[in-house]
Amino acid sequence: MTIPFLTDILTACHGADPEIDAANLSVSGKEELPSWFDVTGLAVASIGAAALKLQAFAESDRKSAVRIDRRLASLWFGMVLRPAGWQVPSPWDPIAGDYRTADGWIRLHTNAPHHRTVAQAILGSTDNWEALQSIIAGWSADELETAIVDAGGCAATMRELASWLKHKQGAAVAQEPLIHWQAHDRVDPSPRPAIPGRPLVGIRVLDLTRVLAGPVAGRFMAAYGANVLRIDPPFWDEPAVVPEMAVGKRCAGLDLRDLDDRRTFERLLVEADVLLHGYRPGALANLGYDAETLRELNPDLIDVCLNAYGWSGPWSGRRGFDSLVQMSCGIADYSKRAGAADKPVPLPVQALDQATGYLMATAALHALTERTRYGKVSSARLSLARTAHMLIGSRRNDMPGKLVAETAADTAHEVENTDWGPARRVVFPVALDGCAPAFDYPARRLRSSPAIW
Repeated sequence: MTIPFLTDILTACHGADPEIDAANLSVSGKEELPSWFDVTGLAVASIGAAALKLQAFAESDRKSAVRIDRRLASLWFGMVLRPAGWQVPSPWDPIAGDYRTADGWIRLHTNAPHHRTVAQAILGSTDNWEALQSIIAGWSADELETAIVDAGGCAATMRELASWLKHKQGAAVAQEPLIHWQAHDRVDPSPRPAIPGRPLVGIRVLDLTRVLAGPVAGRFMAAYGANVLRIDPPFWDEPAVVPEMAVGKRCAGLDLRDLDDRRTFERLLVEADVLLHGYRPGALANLGYDAETLRELNPDLIDVCLNAYGWSGPWSGRRGFDSLVQMSCGIADYSKRAGAADKPVPLPVQALDQATGYLMATAALHALTERTRYGKVSSARLSLARTAHMLIGSRRNDMPGKLVAETAADTAHEVENTDWGPARRVVFPVALDGCAPAFDYPARRLRSSPAIW
């Protein structure tokens, strides 16, 4: 059975044989997320690709079959934490959302305090959605988008698929590879002793990512033994997301504008195997850590990063999030038209974030295998917009049925004692012989651990 998207993903990992790899993945189940795009297919393929690369890293002979459950993969593209006796707060700021403009629709993303401040500086300080809608109705969508983005905020006009493909940024993204690879100087191969059931034990992952995509990658690697250390600045928090994404990791705090914290960061970097980050082009370099500096500090380092709108074109430096990219690239408009809705229709889950996160894990694991066996060191860049471009090719004219309601069988028996209270998680969708996922740490608050390996 052909698995949608899988060959494209595996082909993006240079040096791989996608046909051989794809044949080693089996899929069970028939359920799908309700969407005008093949979101469940994307979940199966992106999680499956990461699992195949995990298997390749763990086993040179690749004899064990990798199995993915479609239903569980669909659930893992959403939030999988199931609190017991407490609630995770809403991830959305009260004024974040879709607004009708004088000539279309726009989405404001105001979850981060500084993005909210920008929007309110332009539109007024009201927290009343109706009052804000009245103000926005007098704006052109593109003019308001430009005003907010130029001021350092986050917003996106809803565009049609065809107009996005004609847009300079859409056209640029369409020409980009799914994964940009950059090869570096070779190092000595470093064969590792096999660790039964925990293939990533000893791998150190320095995680500078926020919100969803990057943390998804670190979470997958942590499930199989990687030592994942997340670093956040003093002011940052994600109360609705950290309980979901911090499992299996230790979370430390550093201010890269502080000299002592920079020294600590560099000590961590020297000993890291993988660096995950989601800084816009030039942002990490502006902090003093451009690609050349990273290589000088650690020639063995595998650098895997993402941004929102791609790595070429006029918007390559634009701030963005999954929900904004869905508006920009035509996903929300196509779903609105296909379903004859009266407002933008997003995907049922944050599929661009989730898929790009698993693609980051796929890239990191592929690069680790190449470094371990052959001494090849490489870096990888991905983007939400390029993932969206792949998903757009799966658009449909009919809406599939929805997932059957969750049952007790969907949730693991183990209780996780998070910093917020006890919880369970949805059963992991990957089955790999002799290699069961397990998280070494429950979810903890940001900056709850020292910045040490």
